[in-house]
Amino acid sequence: MKTREVVITNASGLHARPATFFIQKANCYKCTILIEKDDRKVNAKSLLGVLSLGIAKGMTVTISAEGQDEEAAVEGLVSLVNSGFNE
Repeated sequence: MKTREVVITNASGLHARPATFFIQKANCYKCTILIEKDDRKVNAKSLLGVLSLGIAKGMTVTISAEGQDEEAAVEGLVSLVNSGFNE
């Protein structure tokens, strides 16, 4: 299992548009991916799950993946978050 923490830096956090980009990226990978905030873990491939976390700017989340492409998945999603979702 590969795990990394990342700080949400875009102005609006993971609201609908950035969350959609996050989900689309997560669905590019075959492994199981979870995103965690405050001891709540949800499937990173589920829009409703990600939105239910209420992730805002400045919050730290943990992205974890398990499976054949877990390292690429975590690195790809962390890169997307660090890019600020091009906002």
